[in-house]
Amino acid sequence: MHKSSTISARIDPLLKEKAEVILHKVGLSAAEAVRLFYSQICLNNGLPFESKIPNKITLKSIADSNSRKTKKAKKIQDIFEDL
Repeated sequence: MHKSSTISARIDPLLKEKAEVILHKVGLSAAEAVRLFYSQICLNNGLPFESKIPNKITLKSIADSNSRKTKKAKKIQDIFEDL
């Protein structure tokens, strides 16, 4: 296929560096990864992964986790009793 279109996007330099290290490990360039992503969008007729806006409970759980407001359970049953 003839390649003549260009994509340009500004992203965080650290994010770019981290992603390119991973891509290099799996043998892909950034351009190949973008082509692969676009191919998957076409094959899936949408994003190739689930994308949702977190609800209030999920957002609170994320915030609690980030601020270390979590509990440790000794047994699985303790988790269910706490719910």
